[in-house]
Amino acid sequence: MQFEGRRRTSQVPNLTPLIDIVFLLLVFFMLTSHFVRDEVLNIDLPEAESGAALDEPQQIEVIITESGEYLINSRTVTLDELKDLLHNEIKKQKEKVVRIRGDKNVDLGTAISAFDAAREAGASGVDIVTIEQNSPASDTPLTPASAQ
Repeated sequence: MQFEGRRRTSQVPNLTPLIDIVFLLLVFFMLTSHFVRDEVLNIDLPEAESGAALDEPQQIEVIITESGEYLINSRTVTLDELKDLLHNEIKKQKEKVVRIRGDKNVDLGTAISAFDAAREAGASGVDIVTIEQNSPASDTPLTPASAQ
């Protein structure tokens, strides 16, 4: 006599509702994240006569003149000398960032050579110093634009 055994059926849970919920959450977060704004308070800080400025870290700055000359530490150098000087200066620095300040009429190739020299010397980032567009021609730099 043979017994009829139980039929084994695989019971796989239905994942369709779970997938629907995940997609709804995704759409919800995509729509709400667009409207998030940082709120800033305008605060007028008090002034003190006895205060002293904090020491800002010494930054390496390369200046490129309109004629294409490189200046570092107020000294005119060639491209090869620039690489060597940057290599030595970067070794001394904790923050290995080089700032490049150049004339607006500088040839793009000259600026790229300065970028390459900084990278080859071991700089972790290269910043370009600019001035505010609406201000009169002054040497007041804005926050550098990083090219990392």
